[in-house]
Amino acid sequence: MADLGLALASPSDRAAPLDTLADFPAIPDGWAYLDTAATAQKPRPVIDAITRGYAQDYATVHRGVYARSADMTLAYEAARARVADFIGAKADECVFVRGATEAINLVASSWAGTHLRPGDRILLSMLEHHANIVPWQMVAERTGAAIDVAPLTADGRIDLDAAEAMLTPAHKLVALAHVSNVLGSVLDAKRAVAMAHRVGAKILLDGCQAVARLPVDLGELDSDFYVFSGHKLYGPTGIGVLWGRAELLDAMPPMQGGGAMIDRVTFAKTTYARPPGRFEAGTPHIVGVLGLAAAIDYVEGIGLDRVHAHETALVRQTREALGQLNSVRLFGPGDSAGIVSFAIEGVHPHDVGTILDEAKVAIRAGHHCAQPLMDALGVEATARASFGVYNGPHDVDALVRGIERVTRIFG
Repeated sequence: MADLGLALASPSDRAAPLDTLADFPAIPDGWAYLDTAATAQKPRPVIDAITRGYAQDYATVHRGVYARSADMTLAYEAARARVADFIGAKADECVFVRGATEAINLVASSWAGTHLRPGDRILLSMLEHHANIVPWQMVAERTGAAIDVAPLTADGRIDLDAAEAMLTPAHKLVALAHVSNVLGSVLDAKRAVAMAHRVGAKILLDGCQAVARLPVDLGELDSDFYVFSGHKLYGPTGIGVLWGRAELLDAMPPMQGGGAMIDRVTFAKTTYARPPGRFEAGTPHIVGVLGLAAAIDYVEGIGLDRVHAHETALVRQTREALGQLNSVRLFGPGDSAGIVSFAIEGVHPHDVGTILDEAKVAIRAGHHCAQPLMDALGVEATARASFGVYNGPHDVDALVRGIERVTRIFG
């Protein structure tokens, strides 16, 4: 067998490290962490912001009249403004939620649940994460709406030509991934938005894999809803963002009742706060919000254009190396955003992941919460390597050496 480590691009063509590894204390020397699409490791500025929030500055928000509570409220709302600036939006259009899954469920319950009628249709795609499938199935069952599924192109992109041909005035909602969590394929989001609006449909974009890799300007995209999770953006778990157009949020009923989301409560009637407060019942994940703002500062300090170029180079090196093995099947387009999914003939992806773990290489193996996509690809599962700002060519080398070992073990 050829030494695949020698088959990688020449040093002049290899991605230059971003020199950020020292910022990530949870990544020890010699460990190749290639599971960023599942969750990103946390840089010191984010860890410091969380520690400071709990150890020095902690207090509740929006309620206390004492100085520390007032200061924390200012910091909390400043973080909201920071998020809005990051995605080219307005602060009062940004709702803090637990993650993208809750954000999609909120739109499904509060918008789709009150707008869809029997005969209405929802358009999804074959590559969607379960979180962008199941909530729409649930609301379709309640409302009598129907779901259509756009196919993929041969290289694993959402087939927008086919999707455009499928769209009719009966479609009230289109929900698509901005970047696939399995294939890394990047949606032509502006075209998708224009297609949806042409038939009068609203469109939601799942930005979980996009915001950590690509500049996102919602003013330019012209979407109706956009969602993402903080933990894939080098921030904490348990915090995410729903962005929605102000007029849409203003007309939506709350999904949960409780404290903070009210204007006035009586036993005769309750009136609700204006968005975004209407959708933020209960004590929020205060320190998570501060950590998210710190993560945004960190990523923008590097520059998303640099991040994307760096990860694209790592993807190219990986695909070039693995493409030389007849036993390896690669999925998705060659220019995928930071993600390489693959399968090794005769080897279950879980076995691939276990053997790579023995070599100190961490990948994801499974259906990646995208079982319909696995069915379309004709596999039960794939192995997935996904890159972050802390990765470099040495991680690609470690992955390739580990796969060489897999193929030797399984003959």
